[in-house]
Amino acid sequence: MIRNSLVPAPLAQLPWRVLLTVIAITGFGLAVLYSAAGGSLEPWALGQGMRFCLFLAGAIALSRLRESQIRAAVLPAYVILVIALVLTELLGAVAGGGQRWLNLGIIRLQPSELMKPLIVLTLARFYDVLPAGEIRRWNAIWPALALIGVPAALILVQPDLGTATMVVAGGITVMFLAGLPLRLFVGGALAIIPVAAGAWTMMHEYQRNRVLIFLDPESDPLGKGYHISQSKIAIGSGGLFGKGFLNGTQSHLDYLPEGHTDFVFATMSEEWGLVGGVVLIVAFLSVIWWGLGVAMRAETRFARLAAAGLSATIFFYVAVNLMMVMGLAPVVGIPLPLVSYGGSAVMTVLIILGLLMAIDRGHGAPGTRFR
Repeated sequence: MIRNSLVPAPLAQLPWRVLLTVIAITGFGLAVLYSAAGGSLEPWALGQGMRFCLFLAGAIALSRLRESQIRAAVLPAYVILVIALVLTELLGAVAGGGQRWLNLGIIRLQPSELMKPLIVLTLARFYDVLPAGEIRRWNAIWPALALIGVPAALILVQPDLGTATMVVAGGITVMFLAGLPLRLFVGGALAIIPVAAGAWTMMHEYQRNRVLIFLDPESDPLGKGYHISQSKIAIGSGGLFGKGFLNGTQSHLDYLPEGHTDFVFATMSEEWGLVGGVVLIVAFLSVIWWGLGVAMRAETRFARLAAAGLSATIFFYVAVNLMMVMGLAPVVGIPLPLVSYGGSAVMTVLIILGLLMAIDRGHGAPGTRFR
């Protein structure tokens, strides 16, 4: 919080330590995109920076909402977004082998991306109105599973396995935090086997290949395993301090596919090394830790569940991407937020940041709302 009579109160009350960390992460990402383009602002860094500024302004505006306004908007927004997912399947634009965008004229909207934070808010709202005595009964389970399953299924057929996984993970996290019995999650883990078998039949061939090559990437290092193999080479070749800014070879010589999107961490690690990677991870963890602090300071059940679930969503973004580029998880198309090129992940993370600021503003004591 900034105390200065020259600064308007709404700006002074913002959590500037967190905002500056987010700005620093984005600035570092822009430097990586600049290098990936061979030392040019085009075609990636300039557009990414402009989108970030726009969405950051939106996050600050979102932070002015009251918790009651957020709660009231959750269920209507969920219904609208499910309808948008259905329309995407019927009328959506096809790009990159997937039908994931709605063309609204001035913008192309990806409804599945907005569902990542919204599923958290929806489940938080459901458990907020559910009587405490019902939390261990079937009434606390099947509506939540339906709320998660409908959008996840619609996203899976686009096809977008990564986003569907993120939606399910966010929803399950809120269910766990709401206090459902642990045995339900153990049983759910066992039920994954037949569910996974069903999902396997729905996958496209390229998605199946991603899973198979994850299990044995060296079986086809020049074919299906090329992405993971080159990513590991780029990360390993960076060593402790990296090859230096603009001196990467894997990305500059086009050995590393998608070095500006899904595999941007590999591009960064080659030039900035282990030190750069650790600094970036610590910066993300500090933002997530602040979000968990917002949850701990919250005074209502809805706010606690929403803040914790939204913080977990950022964690899933970062963790899945890092595991993906290191060969510890299948390549499912999850970008590294604020660093990978593309507006969708930037929009989602800044929506989450705005919501967390709104929750904290509504529950913090004067002078201690943002820490």
